[in-house]
Amino acid sequence: MKNLQEILEIARPITWSAADILRDYYHGNRRQDLDIQYKDSSTDDPVTAADIAVSNYLIENLQAKLGKEDFGYISEETYQGEQVDSYLVWIIDPLDGTRDFIDKTGEYAIHIGLVQNHRPVLALVAVPEQDKIYYATVGNGAFVETRDGNIQRLQVSRQKPIETLTVLVSRSHRSKPLDYVLSKLPCQTHKNVGSIGCKIASIVEQQADVYISLSGKSAPKDWDIAAPELILSEAGGKYTRYDNSTLLYNTQEINQWGGLLASNGEYHDLLCQEVTKHLAEFENLNK
Repeated sequence: MKNLQEILEIARPITWSAADILRDYYHGNRRQDLDIQYKDSSTDDPVTAADIAVSNYLIENLQAKLGKEDFGYISEETYQGEQVDSYLVWIIDPLDGTRDFIDKTGEYAIHIGLVQNHRPVLALVAVPEQDKIYYATVGNGAFVETRDGNIQRLQVSRQKPIETLTVLVSRSHRSKPLDYVLSKLPCQTHKNVGSIGCKIASIVEQQADVYISLSGKSAPKDWDIAAPELILSEAGGKYTRYDNSTLLYNTQEINQWGGLLASNGEYHDLLCQEVTKHLAEFENLNK
């Protein structure tokens, strides 16, 4: 079986081509064929022809190059509710930030993670509107590649006072408990960004420092987080639950319920404690 570096070299050009498909739907003549539908009326969760086209492209091409013997495949658009019993499992979000894609904010991404023993070992995140691919393999650092082939190693921000940290928040997944917590933290510079992939890209590019989320009616799924988490951790950051526990993927539960915190790592433990404390305050105030 190929090693992680060989697998990465196969996956990178496939990822670039997938990004081109999304850009064609975003800017080109295929925009009129988006065919927007909703998976679940209770969550207002859209899916488009672009999601499905990229999902099919990625699975078909990865399978053509790598086969099915050693690899399982989970995509947001094909998931049937079962844990995949394979040595290595691809966990794919063909279009993270579908709402931003529809609204044309530019903040959408492709997530491609490879998981072994419930943890990511290889990751690619494409941000088509920036013409960039972020990638990492476990233990080897994180990198960003531009369309012209320029590659740079990534490192999160360091040695900033906690009060000066920039906190990323979602436009669409907001709630009263989360807003209360955000209002109480020592870092009060907030920035709205779409797609989790775009948020993590902002942190590893040192344009922001923290991302806080809290499940409401729905929770982020494995495909939302697996690839971005590895890229962040390989750039020196952390992505955990509020209790600082490690995130696991391809388990019997695809939802990552509860609170999640991604950061440059410097104040990660303290911020987890602060968030937990203020959530308890909110619950006491609203009994």
